[in-house]
Amino acid sequence: MVELEIKKEWVEEAKKKANEMGRLKHSILKGNGNITGFVGEFMVAAYLKAKIENTYDYDIVKCDIKIDVKSKKCTSIPKPDYDCSVPAYNTRQKCDYYVFTRILDNFQTGWICGIISKEKFFKNARLYKKGEVDKSNWMEFKEDSYNMKIKDLLALKTM
Repeated sequence: MVELEIKKEWVEEAKKKANEMGRLKHSILKGNGNITGFVGEFMVAAYLKAKIENTYDYDIVKCDIKIDVKSKKCTSIPKPDYDCSVPAYNTRQKCDYYVFTRILDNFQTGWICGIISKEKFFKNARLYKKGEVDKSNWMEFKEDSYNMKIKDLLALKTM
């Protein structure tokens, strides 16, 4: 896992982009996660020295590899047994890899938790149905979602 300081300019730009985007269809957090998502993209792009494309299918391109960044807000350092999630409605995205991040709720620190190919993610992730409860953390799912533990991801190295 890679810990990074979040730059103030990333947060300001994320707020602008989130405002422009508005609330997306299927948004579990009703648009309130958009800033976190954009900060995660800026963090990963800076770490990889990659280009942000920000399409429906992927967020970043590095060496012709299409990467979708999935970010969650958090209140503490992520632990290896925490979950990484992809909503079931996102399974058709045309990306090659997922990179999962966690962003501290005060937007000062973020973590790049790891990377996994889209193919391996869906082969190994567990599908939880809406309303089902994950007994490892007692979270009830608001949407059908695929989950995998941080410890099952590969470390992200600069490409």
